Amino acid sequence: QRITGKETRSCTLGHLQRGGSPTSFDRVLGTRFGVHAVKLIERGEFGRMVSYQRYHVGSVLIAEAVSQLNLVDPQGEVVETARGVGISFGD
Repeated sequence: QRITGKETRSCTLGHLQRGGSPTSFDRVLGTRFGVHAVKLIERGEFGRMVSYQRYHVGSVLIAEAVSQLNLVDPQGEVVETARGVGISFGD
C-alpha cells in the first residue's frame, strides 16, 4: 500500500476453496515439485516450470508450455468426472 497507494488485502484459500483436503499423493507431489524447483534454481535453470508427465517430475520451458492451447472438452469425461466429485466451474 505504501508503495503503490492502492489498498491491498491478503487472502488465504482454504482446502475447500482449492478443491478439497489434500490427499497423501497431493502432499508427496507438492514436496517433489518443491525439491525439483530448488534443484532448477541451484543449477541456474530459470525460465522453466516444474511439470509432471508420465509419472515423472521434470521441467519444461515456460515459453514452450504456453506456446499452444490445451483445450478441454466441456462435455468430456474429465469435466464430467470433476463435476461428479463436486468441482464447480462457475457455470
